[in-house]
Amino acid sequence: MNSLHNSAAIYNCLKKLKLGSFISDINIRHIISIMLSVFITGFKGKTVNFASVSDCHRTTVAHFLNKGKWDSDKLHQTLKSNVVEIIYNEARRSRKPIYLIVDDTIASHTKPSSKAIHPIEDAYFHMSHLKGHTDYGHQAVGVMLSCNGVVLNYDNVMYDKTKSKIEIVKSIIDELPEAPVVSYFLCDSWYTSAKLMTPLIKKGFHTIGALKTNRIIYPYGIRTSIKEFASFMRKQDSNISLVTAGGRQFYVYRYEGKLNDVENAVVLITYPQNAFQSPNALRAFISTDVSLSTEEILMHYVGRWQIELFFRESKNKLAFDKCQVRSAQGIKRYWLIMSLTHFVCCTCTENGYCNFTEGYKYFCNLTNQERLHYIYKCVQRGVSFDEIWSWVA
Repeated sequence: MNSLHNSAAIYNCLKKLKLGSFISDINIRHIISIMLSVFITGFKGKTVNFASVSDCHRTTVAHFLNKGKWDSDKLHQTLKSNVVEIIYNEARRSRKPIYLIVDDTIASHTKPSSKAIHPIEDAYFHMSHLKGHTDYGHQAVGVMLSCNGVVLNYDNVMYDKTKSKIEIVKSIIDELPEAPVVSYFLCDSWYTSAKLMTPLIKKGFHTIGALKTNRIIYPYGIRTSIKEFASFMRKQDSNISLVTAGGRQFYVYRYEGKLNDVENAVVLITYPQNAFQSPNALRAFISTDVSLSTEEILMHYVGRWQIELFFRESKNKLAFDKCQVRSAQGIKRYWLIMSLTHFVCCTCTENGYCNFTEGYKYFCNLTNQERLHYIYKCVQRGVSFDEIWSWVA
């Protein structure tokens, strides 16, 4: 194989995962081509990007994603089992909690014309809270596992309305092993449901998540919503404290007791220091671990930001929302290979585990060095410029 269309560094990473035991050499070459294209300047997730670092035509690589006969389910399970092994081993070693982080994002697409013959499969209108209106595209439920600074993507599940987001996360919880240390499920208000909190406790994960302000609490035995109760809060109240979390200060009221679907939990009702009693600034958080202090709950919740960084990096560097593939299977397979790329960047550098940004820069430099070294060797052997250019063009 022409070395301009290969990467020894990426191949060695895939070899450690033993992909060769269930994926043929030619399909591994396609995976390497797609991964290699990520580290080439101008990557937009298009089939022409894949072809630029492959010795196959772009339609061949597209067929590999859309209809290729290779075991992507086995790759999916292999990747997930390796993520679990790394994170759980780190928890056993460090005795630090595991964070199971869940959120969803939209891979936006242009709405097709009513006359479109081949529209993108399984794309729908979804409510985008970021944009404040509905957005057309694919919605993905992302799941991250992290421990002691090691942050890995566990799964990205396409939401296609055949199963609710709660059911998707419930199925993921069911497949995870029990946490070796006290650990935490971090989420926004969409996922703070008793349908998830109960099975999570059995797996060793307490829930720390945001709450909608219309949730019912029972302070002093009085039934009221968080929003209504917050309207009577005063800075001078003995139960309100000024807490620092993530470099910012918040006025916090701590409630411990019953919610409608939870027997006992801590609820923190918060305002930023400079926006007390501002309705739009009101935020509430729940922790099923009542032994945590107010500061500990908020500091753990800050760990949820890791999944927001993952979504941003996936869109900016991995073209998560720009993939030029139309079939649902092709898009799911592309997402899977991007998760594999993220895993390689975070686990396969010479310095061991690192964050994605560092690993991405490392592989950009390394793969470009490999290409330049190969060209240098070709020049030494007397290969003509025109022949080398034909490989690149």
